[in-house]
This record gives sequence, C-alpha cells and structure tokens, in this order.
Amino acid sequence: MSEIAAYSADRSLKGKLRRRLVRLAERRPARRGPGRAMVSFSFDDAPATAVTEGRAALESHGLRGTYFVAAELSGRTGPMGLNAVREDLMQAAAAGHEIACHTYSHLDCGQADRATIEADVERNTAALSAWGAAPATTFAYPYGDVSLAAKQALGGRYALLRGLHHGLIEAGTDLNQAPAVGIEGPEGEVLVRDWIDRAVQRRAWLIVYTHDVVAAPSPFGCTPGTLSRLIDHALTRRAEIVTVAEGVLRLAG
Repeated sequence: MSEIAAYSADRSLKGKLRRRLVRLAERRPARRGPGRAMVSFSFDDAPATAVTEGRAALESHGLRGTYFVAAELSGRTGPMGLNAVREDLMQAAAAGHEIACHTYSHLDCGQADRATIEADVERNTAALSAWGAAPATTFAYPYGDVSLAAKQALGGRYALLRGLHHGLIEAGTDLNQAPAVGIEGPEGEVLVRDWIDRAVQRRAWLIVYTHDVVAAPSPFGCTPGTLSRLIDHALTRRAEIVTVAEGVLRLAG
C-alpha cells in the first residue's frame, strides 16, 4: 500500500484572511440548542487503531462514535499509522457506529475549487455506498480548512459540517462550520475535560475529535487510557454521549 504524503497548509496572508472571513459567510445557524449537555466522540481519517481501540473504549460503556472516512486512505499508511480497511469500518457500522464523510482523497477544501470539492465528495459517497455504508449525513472538513466555495457546495448536502475551531454547539452556532475540540498532544486530555465541563454548565453540545488511539500516539492522536478517562468524565458529569448524526437529530427536536 502507498504511503500518504505530508500536508502543507496555506500559510499565506490570503489564506489567513480567508479562514477568518469564511466563518462569517454562508452560515446556517442552529435554531435551538440541545437542551441538555451532549458529547460526541469522533475519529478523523479512520486510523486502524481508532476502529479497534477507539471502538472498544466506547462499546465498553454501550456507546457509539463517529468515523469521518476518506475512502482513498483505506489500507494506506500515514502519519497516524495504518488506516482501517473496508471490513473493519463496516463491522463498526453494523455495531451502530456512524460512518460519515471526510471527502474521498482527504482533499483540502480550503484551497480546492467548488467543482473539485463536489467531485471528490461524490466519489467518496459512491465508494462508501459500494462498501455497504448508509448515506452519510454529517461531514468533517479535512485539516479543518474551509472556503466559501466549500460551504456553498456542501452546506445543503449535510446536516452538519464540522471544522476544527474550538467551541460548543448551541442556538445560533453555524452548522455549516461547526466547532470541535481535539484530543491531541500532551495537553489534549486536560483541554477536552475542560470543554466537557463547559458543555455541562451551558447545556450545550461538544464534538470531540482525535485520530489514532494507541499507547504511543502521533501528535494528532491519543492513548486508549486518555480516551477512556474522557468518556468516564463525560458520563460522570451526566452528559449524553451521542454520535454526531444523533446530535443533529437532538437539535431538530
């Protein structure tokens, strides 16, 4: 299997301005908050360890998570290790976990044009369908990068599109670029624990994301122990743990 190339973000002044301005454009505000604290645990790119260790941590509590899948990465090795293959992901789906969209090629939606974005998402939709997955209702922007073209292309297609900027989902939150908080790096556990507490205090919805789940994780992942402790903390604080798709349904009443 081929190895995934390293990503280079657009660090130009134009790119920085785009990222600021796009937060104000093509907004789709949530009409209501969830009414009670909710937490969703999601995994980007679907590293194999997220589907084994991550799934096990959730299922040990009778819970389910969301996997944002870029089908072209299946079986390939990257910075987060080997990515899960179709069989692993379909077993997770059969167990009740959500299979969501992350483009086909892990496309940078901040730099691609609208036609390219639409074609790549269509390709992922077809690939996941061929695998046997149900149609995805939620989406995560790869790298968290977003453009006006991306929001215009995908805003009417998915019930929620997730970015990477920190925040909670409440009444008025932009569902075309929803916030999330990552379990990443040495401070990830403390950071997410704090955001869980904020979600409980405000009766809001927190989406958590990570990548690999392994004893010696990449800078973008976490250990199984960290994930388990955060699940326990959310349950202790009496937050409802839902998939991202289920969270959107709660917002709709």
